[in-house]
Amino acid sequence: MIRKCHEVDYTILGNDMQLVEVELDPGETVVAEAGVMNYMEDGIEFETHLGDGSAADEGMLSKLFSAGKRMITGESLFMTHFTNRGTKKAVVAFAAPFPGKIIAIDQSKTGEVLCQKDSFLAAALGTNIGIAFQKRLGTGFFGGEGFVLQRLVGDGIAFVHAGGTIVEKKLNGEKLRVDTGCIVAFTPSLDYKIERAGGLKSMIFGGEGIFLASLHGTGTVWLQSLPFSRLADRVIEHAPRMGGKDQGEGSVLGGTSRLFESR
Repeated sequence: MIRKCHEVDYTILGNDMQLVEVELDPGETVVAEAGVMNYMEDGIEFETHLGDGSAADEGMLSKLFSAGKRMITGESLFMTHFTNRGTKKAVVAFAAPFPGKIIAIDQSKTGEVLCQKDSFLAAALGTNIGIAFQKRLGTGFFGGEGFVLQRLVGDGIAFVHAGGTIVEKKLNGEKLRVDTGCIVAFTPSLDYKIERAGGLKSMIFGGEGIFLASLHGTGTVWLQSLPFSRLADRVIEHAPRMGGKDQGEGSVLGGTSRLFESR
């Protein structure tokens, strides 16, 4: 079978604040979100394009339409293409925008993948990076990811990032109930819907939210232990300048000095 995507090699470095080094042969290209490049070796050149470049013969109107769909997910109209123009292998590295893990998904094995709209990092050229709308109204309103997910279609490597520890679950006709914000990506063979989080008392006082996501069927789901929104909420909650609680970090004089800083 002839591959559609470029075959790239990669190495994921680090533990909790990871980056991925993508090794490109001469002529190979990797496509990335704007602003995620960390460093690149001699021979790598980059250009900004409308869309992902998965259809080389695509006209300008089609490119504008594809790029416009990306705007719905809150992403930039443009993507950055990194190509090895040299005569030997060269490396370009990408870093996640917040602490967490990078997942390398081999789509020659998984097929199409749906992911949270802000989790895509980079992918081999030839990967189609589109959008998928939630069909169920309840899932769209209460599913954490909203009405729109990113759809990754190809047969190469795609990189997505998430917060905390990553767990890959393979379901075989089973059902899994998950906090809505903890889903990073899943294969569309899984049925995804929203359910109530128990009875009325549990929904109000349980601390797990009013709704849970339910995944059922045969396929793969990737989960994150610490969604960025949860981390951000906790930071804001305990930030004195934002009206949060002072946790007492620093010396005895730390609290006194902050009194003067706020003036």
